[in-house]
Amino acid sequence: MPATMSPQTILSQLRYDERGLIPAIVQDYLDGTVLMLAWMNVESVQKTLDSGETWFWSRSRGELWHKGATSGHIQKVKTMRYDCDRDALLVGVEQIGDIACHTGERSCFYGDTDGQNVAPPGDTLSELFKVICDRRDRPTDSSYTCQLFAAGDNKILKKLGEETVEVVMACKDDDVEAIASEAADLLYHTLVALAHHQVDIKDVYRQLQARRR
Repeated sequence: MPATMSPQTILSQLRYDERGLIPAIVQDYLDGTVLMLAWMNVESVQKTLDSGETWFWSRSRGELWHKGATSGHIQKVKTMRYDCDRDALLVGVEQIGDIACHTGERSCFYGDTDGQNVAPPGDTLSELFKVICDRRDRPTDSSYTCQLFAAGDNKILKKLGEETVEVVMACKDDDVEAIASEAADLLYHTLVALAHHQVDIKDVYRQLQARRR
């Protein structure tokens, strides 16, 4: 929400249901992963805005609750938006401990309709980074990514340099399709280098967020 809007203005624009509640979808502010769905009322929205941490209304207990007050897995609010009908909220947070669910999972949405327990997707780069890290930690002979890790830093950096040159050449040729393809290769090899040096992609996202501000 625009920084110039007061909390009172924000509250006055929201549309609560007949119980005085509004659904709040909580997502990781860096990679967009949906972490949980909870309910807010006027008071919890106000406390969230005032404290910079999420507060919700428990329908089962009939009381306010501060996310993470017991577990320590608080959510620091980075963004807060409402939808076009003003009857739902989207809250971007920094999830402390990277655990939002009371089960210990990162997200409450870890079950799919096939009965599998899988983490919900984040952005494309985050998902690719997970695969690359998995290849690093559980290597197989047939994987190109594993071959890069096995070859070590010099090979990884050599490929990174080669892909950088190829992006430059594609740009010089003004070949849109080639630029996209070579940029994809460069991003992939950059992620391999990050994983090899134990740098989390979220650290890169944090750098970009800080520079944006």
